[in-house]
Amino acid sequence: MAGQITRTPLLEAPLLNRIAGRRVLIKAESLQKTGSFKLRGAWAALSLLPPGTGVLAYSSGNHAQGVAYAGACLGLPVVVVMPSDAPGVKIANTKAYGAEVVLYDRATEDRSTLGAQIMAARGLVLVPPYDDAEVIAGQGSVGLEIAEQAAEQAAGLEAEVLTCCGGGGLTAGVALALEGRHRVRPVEPAGFDDMARSLAAGQRLRNPGLTGSICDAILTPEPGALTFPILSRLCGPGLVVSDDQALRAVALAFTHLRLVLEPGGAVALAAALFAPDLPDTVIAVASGGNVDPAVHARALAMA
Repeated sequence: MAGQITRTPLLEAPLLNRIAGRRVLIKAESLQKTGSFKLRGAWAALSLLPPGTGVLAYSSGNHAQGVAYAGACLGLPVVVVMPSDAPGVKIANTKAYGAEVVLYDRATEDRSTLGAQIMAARGLVLVPPYDDAEVIAGQGSVGLEIAEQAAEQAAGLEAEVLTCCGGGGLTAGVALALEGRHRVRPVEPAGFDDMARSLAAGQRLRNPGLTGSICDAILTPEPGALTFPILSRLCGPGLVVSDDQALRAVALAFTHLRLVLEPGGAVALAAALFAPDLPDTVIAVASGGNVDPAVHARALAMA
């Protein structure tokens, strides 16, 4: 990944600290190439494939763009199965990076069945969005950077790291990278907190539905089979924020740092700003910035 991935900054805004009542450091993965951390895992996985291998991915947008961009750089053809209600900017960007996009209705169609049919017909290799060892390892590079940057900015080991969590690939990778240094906690939108509920129950639980939150980037059916045991072993309890809190975090990030975030990429910051019973210093991973302009305008109108 050296030379291919941006080492994103760890930012701080005094007025955000005042709002939160604690020190908040923000790992700005929205400034990553393709606009999210997903490029890290995509590059880690695709770079190990033989030349000319065709790739298939499932994604609501950020993994799609990461795989599409990595595939274009590495000369690998990419097909991405995306929900038809994914933000238009994510669908357009995925196509612009050179991938073929196949849309489906996530309320009535099963993406796994559709993807399996396409892979069988074309001989493609699946690169999952989170439940893959190389993808998890790639996302772990976020944690390695945090460890270095937190030490540089005098954020001690008592600082907790909050991650936006869907299937758990980012959280698992960061938790592995920071084991013995910082405690990591996943953050999810209310109503889609399958990871928080699963961690509390000690077993994987499903979400009742896959639509109904503005945080589209992190709406997954259930925790990953590979990621859940890692989180169970290494992470603290999950945190849950409302859609309105996520939108407020989007607005505050733009107001105080001129940082553009999507709601799903802002839930960790929302928890850092508004959740009770957190330590005096928290590090929030702002995981993505591929926001629909109308949604960003809605967030700013709430400020």
